[in-house]
This record gives sequence, C-alpha cells and structure tokens, in this order.
Amino acid sequence: MRVLIVEDDRLISEAIEQRFTKQGHGVDCAYDGNIAHAMVSQTEYDLVILDLNLPNKSGEQIAKKIRHQSDCPILVLTARTEVQDRIQLLDLGADDYVTKPFDFGELEARCRAVVRRRQGTDTNNLVFGDIEFDVARCKVFVQGDEIILKQRELRLLEIFLSHTNRVMSKEELIDHLYGFDDTPNLNAIETYVARLRKAISHSNVEIKTLRGLGYAIDKQA
Repeated sequence: MRVLIVEDDRLISEAIEQRFTKQGHGVDCAYDGNIAHAMVSQTEYDLVILDLNLPNKSGEQIAKKIRHQSDCPILVLTARTEVQDRIQLLDLGADDYVTKPFDFGELEARCRAVVRRRQGTDTNNLVFGDIEFDVARCKVFVQGDEIILKQRELRLLEIFLSHTNRVMSKEELIDHLYGFDDTPNLNAIETYVARLRKAISHSNVEIKTLRGLGYAIDKQA
C-alpha cells in the first residue's frame, strides 16, 4: 500500500512513517501544504493521513484536491473536538478522523477500516481461492495453514488480492509498494513475484505473466 502522511509535526510524522514502513508499506511524507498538494496531484495513493493545520495550504484544501480527482481514502488528524468541526471534516470528503493525541493502535485500525470501506468490504480478511490474508494480523493462510512471507511479498500479495480483476503492470506495482525515497527497479518486482509464486505454489491461485502488460492473479482451473 502506498501511503502519504501530511503532517508538519515531524515527530508525529516520523513515528507514523516508522510504523507503516515496518509493515512493508511504501510511505511518503509532506510537511508543507504546497508540497502535499503537488504530491497528490502527481501520485495515486492508497491512503492519505492528513493533518489540517499546515503551512502554505490547509488540510482542507488538500482534501478538496484529492476528492476532485479520486476516491482515495482520507484519514484526518485533528486537534478540533467540536461537533461542527467533525461534521465539516466529513463534508469535505474525509472518510474518518482521529483526534490528537491519539493511540497508534487505534490510528492503524481506523486506517484499515477506511481502506476496507473504499474496497467495498466489511472484513479485514481478503479471500481469493484457498488463500486468506488477515490484514489486521498480517498473516496469510493457504488451505487454513499459515505461510510465512517477507514484508515485500506480503504487500505484493495484498496488492494482487485487492485488484483481482486487473492486470497490474510493473510500474503500477512499484507505485503501490515504494515511496519516493526508495530506489526500486523493474527487476526487483520480478524477484518478488517469483518468491511469491513459490510461496503459494501449493494453493489453487496463480500469478500469471501477461507479456508486455504485467501480472494478474487468477484461480487455477
């Protein structure tokens, strides 16, 4: 998952970044409203965590920009506690909000919930064929038995399971897996796909290569 954290408090931003990076997500950070506005204009994110009080451009302006071009999940960080403020946040297009100070466990749970709702599901489990991915616990099961995946392969599987009806190009996979500060290459994607194929080889799910187009997840006949 590609996440953008828009927060001018660097301690908060770095703490959130560390938690999401540790889970294998691609993370970008913006500490300024103008920079955040440019980033959401150029990059498609899977989740935006958005503070409202930013230099140069406000969080409200960033939220409007995101909603103008996509349905990307937006979780707002706010110190505002008045009911009218909360109503305004939701009317701006935010999917949910967390008030400061917050618990990191709650933040992560709410992030999972807004992404889940955007995907049209009411469960933390992604199921395809005999593969089940427990998003909350970061565990993968094949025919009920847990398999161990490294973080990149785990997140690659999550991307495929979230886009079961699509062909994913290498460039798209890179966009979902890495942040701007990473230096991935197309060969790395081939390596991760090969490792993931090996890990799920005893399932009834396969990752097909469509030459010149990319990859697609499918159930074996």
